Amino acid sequence: MNTSFSALPLAPRMLANLSQLGYQNMTPIQAASLPALLQGRDLIAQAKTGSGKTAAFGIGLLHKLNPTFFAVQGLVLCPTRELADQVANELRRIARGVGNVKIVTLTGGVAMRPQVASLEFGAHIVVGTPGRVRDHLSRRTLDLSRVHTLVLDEADRMTDMGFYDEIEGIVRACPARRQTLLFSATYPDDIQRAAAAFLRDPLEVAVEAQHDATRIVQQFYEIGFDGREAAVAQLLRQVRPASALAFCNTKARCREIADALRAQGFPALALYGELEQRERDEILVLFANRSCSVLVATDVAARGLDIANLDAVINVDLSKDPEVHVHRVGRTGRAGATGLALSLCAPNEKKWAGLIEEYQGAPLQWLPLNELDPDAAAPVAPAPMVTLCIAGGKKAKLRPGDLLGALTGDAGLAKEQVGKIHITEFTSYVALERGVAQLAFERLNAGNPLGPDFGSIKGRSFKMRFIEV
Repeated sequence: MNTSFSALPLAPRMLANLSQLGYQNMTPIQAASLPALLQGRDLIAQAKTGSGKTAAFGIGLLHKLNPTFFAVQGLVLCPTRELADQVANELRRIARGVGNVKIVTLTGGVAMRPQVASLEFGAHIVVGTPGRVRDHLSRRTLDLSRVHTLVLDEADRMTDMGFYDEIEGIVRACPARRQTLLFSATYPDDIQRAAAAFLRDPLEVAVEAQHDATRIVQQFYEIGFDGREAAVAQLLRQVRPASALAFCNTKARCREIADALRAQGFPALALYGELEQRERDEILVLFANRSCSVLVATDVAARGLDIANLDAVINVDLSKDPEVHVHRVGRTGRAGATGLALSLCAPNEKKWAGLIEEYQGAPLQWLPLNELDPDAAAPVAPAPMVTLCIAGGKKAKLRPGDLLGALTGDAGLAKEQVGKIHITEFTSYVALERGVAQLAFERLNAGNPLGPDFGSIKGRSFKMRFIEV
């Protein structure tokens, strides 16, 4: 089978852009779905994050988009703000091969007014979360009557989060004659019900959900009913990952584990659904820029995160669903790297371990915790980076180049000592190497008339602080 993108009936400009972006050969989900997508077929695809599904539906959506017609022609629904941002950014990259395409993100946790203003000037594609899209529909600030492609991305998580009714209302606001693409990692009853109601004669595609066992080492450790917190710390001391994602089944467990780890010196934070959007965004920035080494999260909170170079996954609690276990494990060992997945199993979880073993079709590797030999006396290493939070963002016309210039100029840092820079509407976050962070702050602050909490960037003063984990 020819898996080259050039085998598809795409415009030369689109093919040239895909080639420039590094898209040479199709992934399994792209090869299985794109020919039918380009013919206008509805689709049900079982595919996990990282399988190339965004490019699959993005190419299909953009292939028939008319950039000269300013109306919402494509709608992509995602379960979380993070995934929506990720999808919108990928679509913008692919859209360079089409023309001047405007893509608007509509998610909760941010003000409505800028979103309304963006929509007033017209948009070709909307990427959003169900709740916020419904808000715009109810306010009549969004018109979906010209949508020709509707994408339900990670549909299982949207229904898990209670969005079924919102999705149903949004689908009703779209034309009956449209192409609908449903992507879901799992295929429970509510997704089957949605597929029957929303899709017409869909092509069904399932891409193998198993991870590559040659790249990810899985190890299981039996524990008692107590001592889970100590076991997580013991594993972290043994493995010493630069970054680890620890999964818990409840928000209460997330908080307990994160608190216990911090008490022992581990730079750990908890991520769960009930956090305010600002807190959630800040936690994700700190983890992505290596100012936090251990992120303790629930499945729903971690859905849609795409963290590169994740050394290890720890299953603090075993999932009751073996497919969810496989998706957790598949967070590490991406893009050709090797990864490590460590799972704790209490006596009451043995049945879930059995289901995982049956699902994976291979025996689990069990190791005794008491045979681990970490250097318990060695201090826990702090996170390699510290985050400087600046009270100014896009609204203050700050750009990454401005921050990098100030840090490598006035603050005297080498470019390599500055990590990721993340700028939001009103706040900027910069990762700095721990050993030079304080000196950099002092140099930015030197002689500032507003006091010790202010630094100078482009001749302007901004309040600054370090965020400590």
